[in-house]
Amino acid sequence: MSKAYEFLKECGYFYVLTINGDFPAGRPFGAVMEYDGKLFISTSDGNKVHKQLRDNGNIQILAKKEQTREWLRITGKATECNDIKMKQKMLDECPILSKHFSSADSDHYLLFQVEILNTEFN
Repeated sequence: MSKAYEFLKECGYFYVLTINGDFPAGRPFGAVMEYDGKLFISTSDGNKVHKQLRDNGNIQILAKKEQTREWLRITGKATECNDIKMKQKMLDECPILSKHFSSADSDHYLLFQVEILNTEFN
């Protein structure tokens, strides 16, 4: 388990920033998985974030531990992952997702793999 993944899990939620035309767009996420040195996040095809990630995979993930000044910034490249086994693994790792998606092959369930290019801790 990487230090960055441990940090994200300890925070409970984090912010994902994407490119929305000429401006950044950020929103809170809570589900994350690490597998084979890569991070995975999931979303639905019913929101803007999936379109932004498909159009431009450049991404930042920001997290701050509550009651501290400790924070993390991950810069990476997100690509869609259609591997049904990985989607099921994400559902197993993050049971909260079952409130939104009934199964790994749910029509609206999307999984993105994040290749970490840089990690900053403060």
